[in-house]
Amino acid sequence: MTINATYHIRQPESKIDAVAEKLAIGLTVGSWTDLTAEDRDHLERFKGQVIEKKVLEENLLEVVIGYPESNVTPDFSSIITTVFGKLSLDGEVKLIDLEFAADYYRHFKGPAFGIEGIRELLGVAGRPLVMSIFKGIIGRDKVFFEEQLRAQALGGVNLIKDDEILYDVPELPFEERIQIANRVLDEVEQETGRKVIYAVNLSGPVFDLPEKARRGVELGARAFLFNVHSYGLDVLKGLRALELGVPLMAHPAFSGAIAGSPDYGLSYPLILAKLTRLAGADLVLFPAPFGSVTLSEETAGAIVAECVKTLPISAAFPVPSAGIHPGLVNKLIDSYGVDQVINAGGGVHGHPEGAAAGGRAFTEAIDLYYGGTTGSAYEQAVTLWGS
Repeated sequence: MTINATYHIRQPESKIDAVAEKLAIGLTVGSWTDLTAEDRDHLERFKGQVIEKKVLEENLLEVVIGYPESNVTPDFSSIITTVFGKLSLDGEVKLIDLEFAADYYRHFKGPAFGIEGIRELLGVAGRPLVMSIFKGIIGRDKVFFEEQLRAQALGGVNLIKDDEILYDVPELPFEERIQIANRVLDEVEQETGRKVIYAVNLSGPVFDLPEKARRGVELGARAFLFNVHSYGLDVLKGLRALELGVPLMAHPAFSGAIAGSPDYGLSYPLILAKLTRLAGADLVLFPAPFGSVTLSEETAGAIVAECVKTLPISAAFPVPSAGIHPGLVNKLIDSYGVDQVINAGGGVHGHPEGAAAGGRAFTEAIDLYYGGTTGSAYEQAVTLWGS
């Protein structure tokens, strides 16, 4: 079995053979021509293989190298170090994709809930979900938190998440946010009949996270937001292994430092979607191409495809984010289909009539897409932001 790694490399076409062989040898057995016959026999099964090589355009090569599964342990640190560790320091080389054999997925749990499980938790089928974000929360107290949470929940959103920059601060401790949210969301459910999931930001020293996550679940946490790319994929994998019984939501913070360059790092579909889903994320946030922090439509589409691709693990919910307002709902559904979570911060809180109306504007936009009628909240939002 091999793990096939696809690279894009800025080199002239004349160097393609030498570049491919250098990758195959240098990242596995290290040398070949200097080895004795005995050493070659021993190392043959550990040697990388050139699977494919081609020229994409002038001075841009694509090379696929197969790495023996026996070279790595089933940990992201081992896999990434093997296929891209020292190579990442060697000029304009970008890791585009990793392909795993079907039986290799046995080493990874993937999403605990995934799309189907989250829909079941919320009792919502046949339409996109809507999520809102706490905004302006830094330095605020518990009263502000409760008021903003209630307004968002009453607006009809399905999920509410912490801002990724809200940590375990004295004004709003982790435990108290969970307890307040449980009380408020239970009251909203009694009033409206709708379930709402709140994702609290799981943060702190990395070795404290398992105990903190378990404590959060004991207090009634309904989901965790996690800045996975600041901590590392193996940390998310470790949290997933705890079988916490709540969804894990992966935020893309810091991923631009890993994937933002066209010539260095990992590709966005690989780091944000494929590997994050493999590590155990139930929901995968990414910048939508129509908002304020944009990726290309091609890249965003590839992220969504990696979230929902049929694999031996559950599909993860793609969550287009950043600069989303109700007027973009049609584009989002046309682009990504029914299985997505439309995520908004300013698009909810910036509504002229407040966050509750902002949430209603999104649900009305979805109703309109599926042949229903809109209300004043949507009309006001379109007047403000356009469509």
